[in-house]
Amino acid sequence: MSFFLIAGPCVIEDEEMPFLVADKLKKITEKLDIPFIFKASYKKANRTGLKSFTGIDENKALNILSEIRKRYNVPVITDIHESCEAERIAQYVDYLQIPAFLCRQTALLKAAGRTGKGVNIKKGQFLSPEAMRFAAEKVAITGNNNIWLTERGTTFGYNSLVVDFTSVPKMKKIGYPVVVDCTHSIQRPNLIKGITGGDSEMIETICLLAIASGADGLFIETHPDTDNAKCDATSMLKLHKIEAILTKCKAIAETINSFE
Repeated sequence: MSFFLIAGPCVIEDEEMPFLVADKLKKITEKLDIPFIFKASYKKANRTGLKSFTGIDENKALNILSEIRKRYNVPVITDIHESCEAERIAQYVDYLQIPAFLCRQTALLKAAGRTGKGVNIKKGQFLSPEAMRFAAEKVAITGNNNIWLTERGTTFGYNSLVVDFTSVPKMKKIGYPVVVDCTHSIQRPNLIKGITGGDSEMIETICLLAIASGADGLFIETHPDTDNAKCDATSMLKLHKIEAILTKCKAIAETINSFE
């Protein structure tokens, strides 16, 4: 058993920070021999409050993603929210990500599949793991089977998420690699004035349990200065902490491998 890493900042928030993060993550993952996909949203279309930061100029953000792809020779993934985006955004990235709240949107899933790019579908906070079979089918019907399914927690009450790690083996039975989103899983939605909070101290715990449960990949949003991040500040991992966590995750994966 091995695992891959999808990581980067929540959003492209300026023209310097994404390169700093990509450079650091590239060096760490090469050192640890972990396959790496750089992630950042080119825009955030699903913020709770009207005044929330949604990103810089879209074309600038997309060009930054494309440049990271070339400069560091790494695959890149970003979110799309509407079917009309798929074809255009696919020109800049290797994978398209479907946000959890949109995982049942048939037109969006089909449009993503038709691009031929890999498609990462996040499990809705309202869905059972078994129900993700239907989301995957909407991409697969286009002839595209390069699909990942991502666990990111289930709504419990109104302001907290719970991660059921039995969803990892359950979704793996659908037939696609399963990723655990270790940062959105610790969010506390819409706590104060329409801003989502989080408990970043629990990110490491989610990462370790994800690998122990058999996840094929980890999804980690990370930032060099989380206190001043413009998006998801309290649920991103401080960049300087990621190497130690990945080292522990690799040790767990290697231990599991020794019994197989």
